[in-house]
Amino acid sequence: METRNKIALITGGSRGLGKNMALAIAKKGIDVVITYHANKEAADEVVEQILTMGQNAIAFQLDTSNMKSFDSFVSEMATHLEKENNSPNIDYLINNAGTALYAPVTDTTEEQMDAVFNIHYKGVFFLTQKLLPFINDGGGIVNISSGLTRLVMPGSAVYGSLKSAVETLSRYLAKELGSRRIRVNVIAPGAIATDFGGGRVRDNKEFNDQVANITALGRVGLPDDIGGVVAFLCTAESFWINAQRIEVSGGQAI
Repeated sequence: METRNKIALITGGSRGLGKNMALAIAKKGIDVVITYHANKEAADEVVEQILTMGQNAIAFQLDTSNMKSFDSFVSEMATHLEKENNSPNIDYLINNAGTALYAPVTDTTEEQMDAVFNIHYKGVFFLTQKLLPFINDGGGIVNISSGLTRLVMPGSAVYGSLKSAVETLSRYLAKELGSRRIRVNVIAPGAIATDFGGGRVRDNKEFNDQVANITALGRVGLPDDIGGVVAFLCTAESFWINAQRIEVSGGQAI
């Protein structure tokens, strides 16, 4: 009897950390579905890279802040997977898509908070809910949080608070999904040099140096520091890791 490859869905997989996660997961012999918000060309390039590695891959457009789009996305993805694999299911869900908000409490608007809330909490909650019937028993969920739930930096009150909510949600999911042997964990990256937040960590030398100076390993993080950890959580070797927040920061502010 032919056994199919495991399948992982990564939201926001066309660039930055999501791209790195997608490639690292593919290296584990897992097929990949990624979503992208607007840049189809970048998403297609990631798909092409994965295909050249010998794994199946496909990209779908998805706005993770728009809950009304979730049903059609899930239906489109399930239809494709059913056609390709005789099953609409996936094995791993990585809730990665997100945007930054840098604003002090005194200046944050309701519109700003609503936008970040929809992407970083409400979207994560309801996309996960919609996908639960399509995640195979024994699979896993990885939610991407932030070092900013532990380390307080002025200007990140809304973002950090909502990521804390995701960390708490993850523990509840782990408890509720335990009977299906679905593990739910959190990866909390430290400051990483990507284009996230306008490239703040990557392109601002003063901020980059500031982070490096308070990090035990002496530099800011790189995408390659994160993807492999997420990929590990999508393997049988990590089965007994559940309901955990794993900070991947090189020892930032310890």
